[in-house]
Amino acid sequence: MSPEAIIQDSNSNSEERSSDIEPFKLTLYRHGLRLEREKTSTLQVNVGLLCNQRCKHCHLSAGPTRRENMDQETAEQVISYAERCSFGVVDITGGAPELNPYLPYLVEKLSSLTAKVMVRSNLTALNDGARDHLIELFREHGVVVVASFPSFNEAQLDSQRGEGVFNDSITALKRLNTLGYGRDGSELELDLISNPTGAFLPPSQSQTEKRFRQVLRERLGVEFTNLFSFANVPLGRFRTWLKQTGNLDSYMQRLTSKFNPCAMEGVMCRSLVSVSWDGYLYDCDFNLARGLGMGGKRIHISDMAGPPEPGTTIAVADHCYTCTAGAGFT
Repeated sequence: MSPEAIIQDSNSNSEERSSDIEPFKLTLYRHGLRLEREKTSTLQVNVGLLCNQRCKHCHLSAGPTRRENMDQETAEQVISYAERCSFGVVDITGGAPELNPYLPYLVEKLSSLTAKVMVRSNLTALNDGARDHLIELFREHGVVVVASFPSFNEAQLDSQRGEGVFNDSITALKRLNTLGYGRDGSELELDLISNPTGAFLPPSQSQTEKRFRQVLRERLGVEFTNLFSFANVPLGRFRTWLKQTGNLDSYMQRLTSKFNPCAMEGVMCRSLVSVSWDGYLYDCDFNLARGLGMGGKRIHISDMAGPPEPGTTIAVADHCYTCTAGAGFT
């Protein structure tokens, strides 16, 4: 495809374009890069957009009023697909996955089909008094808990996620620690995800992890296994906030100025396929939020005999700059 055709193709997606931003496709072209699949080792399962929080940085605009939630038929199709494909990792996300009634069934079945099952939690949905059985279920099956915990500053975290969320999250982390999660020498993995609380990029991940570990351990008695620090993706509610505050163009410029060709090697879409609550496939959860089907096509999980073939094209748009800025987003 010529540079002119690339620009025309990118501009046809008018909702995604920001002024003075070179289309992501053209940036790849200039660097002589192609974004194609390698072996697909991870199945990501988005069980729905229902969530007990309404976070400002959410790329899916998840919240308490959303009704998109995976039903039993689709859950069965996900399990059948996992059986056909022998994935090494299954990554269950949302919304708040805990609010889907079929999460326990998915965890039990998928744990028998793959070596590693991850559940992404906002912590408060796991610790609302109605889902103690989930914590025990996770421990029983060795589920990796990936917990969103943007900041160790109470005011910052509550401003991003809601009043009282910080204290509720700390309570949940301590409960997980009590069961062995995140402890030295334990096989129960508890990972934290940190995101900036504004229109800027995250600092060094290693330095952020060091600071989080020091503060949480010394001040709050909380332990964790790993911390991952990611930039916020300019989609959904976060994109709306960027527009309303006049920060969209400057944020996109920050992302594009930090484009790192080397980060292309580790982007998650090369080894991951994402299935939505209604059973359709995407190259990643961000493309799911944007409505860009896998490889630019609308394909249902029931129509896939196996994982996507290596070498197949990955659908891209300008939000992909987030995953290639600085150290990248894996």
